[in-house]
Amino acid sequence: MPTVRAYGAPSATDPLVPLDIERRATGPDDVLIAIRYAGICHSDIHLVRGDWGPVTYPQVVGHEIAGEVVEVGSAVTSFAVGDRVGVGCMVNSCRECENCLAGMENYCLAGNTQTYGSVDRDGTITQGGYSTHVVVDQDFVLRLPEAIPYEAAAPLLCAGITTYSPLAHWNAGPGTKVAVVGMGGLGHLAVKIAAARGAEVTVLSQGLSKKDDGLRFGATDYRATSDPATLKELRNTFDLIVNTVSSADLDLNAYLKLLRLDGTLVNVGAPPEPLPVSVFTLFGNRRSFAGSGIGSIAETQEMLDFCAEHGIAPEVELIAPEQINDAYERVLASDVRYRFVIDIAQLA
Repeated sequence: MPTVRAYGAPSATDPLVPLDIERRATGPDDVLIAIRYAGICHSDIHLVRGDWGPVTYPQVVGHEIAGEVVEVGSAVTSFAVGDRVGVGCMVNSCRECENCLAGMENYCLAGNTQTYGSVDRDGTITQGGYSTHVVVDQDFVLRLPEAIPYEAAAPLLCAGITTYSPLAHWNAGPGTKVAVVGMGGLGHLAVKIAAARGAEVTVLSQGLSKKDDGLRFGATDYRATSDPATLKELRNTFDLIVNTVSSADLDLNAYLKLLRLDGTLVNVGAPPEPLPVSVFTLFGNRRSFAGSGIGSIAETQEMLDFCAEHGIAPEVELIAPEQINDAYERVLASDVRYRFVIDIAQLA
């Protein structure tokens, strides 16, 4: 098996360090990708620090991967050497369950194979995109439109599809009022995508420090939730609320009261603690509380094409691999506008 350079976590408490990992040889259906850029997601931090359960170390994370095909297997028909490609949060699924057969492999009933931290088909633990190369089955590789630069494409493979999927599923568009809770890596893309879909967008953020950005991204209103009047004034206003905040400290019941009749609050943030919701709050206005994960491969390609067509790209800050640990601390402090992207070429 080929050995490649990577940046990974030796334990839940140690900083990430340079290391070598093994990748499987390129099989008949596989694509070997030379990674150019990898985005940093809050999920990366949760996993390497053991917030979501036991982890096999060393662990290399990263599921916002943009690069170039350098080798294809003998049975590959979808890609050729030199193609611009991406890999998101999953690299396989059972392909046999009801959801997989319906083209919703992201909701595989057996559990899809995550890009990192999952048991792969050969029994090894998957290792993610903070590395120079990755081998992925062609069915789980995305084609990157030429209109989107590599470094901008990377965060779309998680943050982009995580926000696009609920906006598409709940039909955000002309005539609908959408609120986005949080203006971070997920939130700023939710604003851009919802506005491009024609929805009337309001940002609900703790403060107003990012108001100018929110309005520039397409929001028509921007409110500070630290002001007690905000949640009172906006009651019974929205058709859809997309909560991007990964914290259990949020008063979800107060936010649910912002929904109009048959409105939905969908959670895309992933806090490690349970979220308290009162059924009596749901009774009012026949409100719904929902969760949404990533999209299918087909929907992710749809998202990429939509972003290319509408000129949507994340706001990114490029960093070198040796800056990853500092970047993690800045993510936790909400000190990034709006997504860190690692220049993987500096690992070589």
